[in-house]
Amino acid sequence: MKTSTTVLGILGAAAAGAFLGVLFAPDKGSNTRKKISDKSKDYKDNLKSKVDDIMHTISSNGKEIIEEGKARFNAAKEDFNTIKEEAKTVKTNY
Repeated sequence: MKTSTTVLGILGAAAAGAFLGVLFAPDKGSNTRKKISDKSKDYKDNLKSKVDDIMHTISSNGKEIIEEGKARFNAAKEDFNTIKEEAKTVKTNY
């Protein structure tokens, strides 16, 4: 299971639990609605923070992969040019 899926599942379960807890608490309707609104905002902010962290991680890993790919490509290009020069040398000697 992916970490992002697990985090979203946990946050969703916590939000549902908090919502149900506030909904069934003995309190005035206006207070209950305010509590639900406040909790929703808290969970929204928390979820946004988690998603931003996940996107940053993906972006960082993507940049590292691209840089490694460029380095490997350049190394392969240098190896090819070396072999090509050696082949020219062999061809001129025969």
